[in-house]
Amino acid sequence: MIGRREWLGVTLGVGAAYALDPRLLRAVQQGRLLQRAIPSTGERLPVVGLGSSATFAQLARREELDALRDVIRTMVEQGARVFDTAPSYGASEQVAGDLAHELGVADKIFWATKVNVAGRGGTADPAAARAQIEASLQKFRVPTIDLIQVHNLADVPTQLGILKALKREGRIRYLGVTTTSNRQYALLEQVMRTEPLDFIGIDYAVDNRDVEATILPLAAERKIGVLVYVPFGRTRLWQRVAERTLPEWAQEFDATTWAQFFIKYVVSHPAVTAVTPATSQARHMADNIGGGIGRLPDAAMRRRMADLVDALPPAPPRR
Repeated sequence: MIGRREWLGVTLGVGAAYALDPRLLRAVQQGRLLQRAIPSTGERLPVVGLGSSATFAQLARREELDALRDVIRTMVEQGARVFDTAPSYGASEQVAGDLAHELGVADKIFWATKVNVAGRGGTADPAAARAQIEASLQKFRVPTIDLIQVHNLADVPTQLGILKALKREGRIRYLGVTTTSNRQYALLEQVMRTEPLDFIGIDYAVDNRDVEATILPLAAERKIGVLVYVPFGRTRLWQRVAERTLPEWAQEFDATTWAQFFIKYVVSHPAVTAVTPATSQARHMADNIGGGIGRLPDAAMRRRMADLVDALPPAPPRR
């Protein structure tokens, strides 16, 4: 079985940002990263950002730290801003904060993190929640965090109440809730209808389209921004495309790689504000940014993209 790393034949190491495929560099350099407005304020954000789950969490070697530095440098230099993380992602907040300050780009990043001291189905201790948020502020070394969301819809009344107070105090700029489980979609809809949210964070991909039925239309109706996680799918899309060549008709919406194909499907939905795929390689960061540049598929093309993915054979069984 292969993943994206093997599929692209990329090696991890120092200087990865400068070993990019010229095709990817041209795609980024010849266009500007598209932006979308945050519905509650009109502030505009680039549609592609950077996630950190499982990539910034643990650093065993110096080479890994150097690679992540190149990822952040590439992200900012090519016009992306949103960095999404969570206290539960190991050392992610600390590593990203340190690298951003080392590079002198901390003020160019839209810092998005989460709060959850309740666990699944538990009750949050308000003091512990505030302490977790203060720790995030210290790790980012910023006076104000751009966005904090209640992670996994855990004890929303308590933790969202704290975020509301912090927003009034000017400690955070935006607030929201997240889930990447379809079992929580009914609760998410309820919270979206009853709470003054700036954002939701959800799972969405060309092979994982459940949120198109109700969640995304409701976000548009309620003027709630949408951050998308897991844009490379729930069915091991990299294994499913394997050695397949990107269809020629992908040129009609300026996709030159499978990563851009997957990302363009997501950001072409008008309710999506930004997508934050995680990566530990600068080459992948540049490729992802290319997914937010140029033309986007229209409704008919989106159906064609979904049909193509639905027709792919399943990924080989895990060994």
